[in-house]
Amino acid sequence: MSDMEDAKFLIRCLDLTSLNKNDNETNITKLCEKASTPYGNVAAVCVYSKFIPLAQKVLDGTKIKIATVVNFPEGGTNLNSLRDEIKKAIGLGANEIDAVFPYKSFIAGGEEICKAFLETVAKESGKTKTKIILETGELKRTSLIAKASKLCIDYGANFIKTSTGKTDISATPEAANIILETIKENNPKVGFKASGGVKTFEDARKYLVLAQAILDDEWVTPKHFRIGASSLLNDLIDKIEGRI
Repeated sequence: MSDMEDAKFLIRCLDLTSLNKNDNETNITKLCEKASTPYGNVAAVCVYSKFIPLAQKVLDGTKIKIATVVNFPEGGTNLNSLRDEIKKAIGLGANEIDAVFPYKSFIAGGEEICKAFLETVAKESGKTKTKIILETGELKRTSLIAKASKLCIDYGANFIKTSTGKTDISATPEAANIILETIKENNPKVGFKASGGVKTFEDARKYLVLAQAILDDEWVTPKHFRIGASSLLNDLIDKIEGRI
């Protein structure tokens, strides 16, 4: 595909995101209004759960999904809190749940609590799409990223997501490669989401090309491939309209 075609395709794979402490109704409304573009709609908007009703109102009739985060950004191990967060989010109307893996416990060898976490996410989410955020910049080691990815697949995650965007190291092509290879080897029905630090068309295309190389063009659709970002949409539109 040409650069323009890639940019249009990436818009359809975008989870347009705002997860800032100072988010308010004004900026979330503007975010949702941007989600419908002349070149197609984004896959989802991702906001804190308290903004779900507002997002539903603004996005009414667009078929754009609403995603929210739980266990965010710390990735704790309080399963009761996790259950409450998921129930609340789904009750408010979330279509997708992005849940932070207990990465600190996993690094420390606490695999059992991580299994319990994944079981809880799967049970409480039901048919709602789940994306497990590994925080790959903190896991660091290839072996840990691969092991965590396999665990997510084994326990029913719909997507594996790289990062919260709240740590020093977020998404990297190296981490994405490990996740994508693990998905290919174990269950290609699972999707992949790169998130954190993906700001430009060139940043996003690296993940697109990588996914196409490891899996295939038919796999790389919004059903399996997402990019989570806040400022990327502007760059994609600039690319399409020839400003960059």
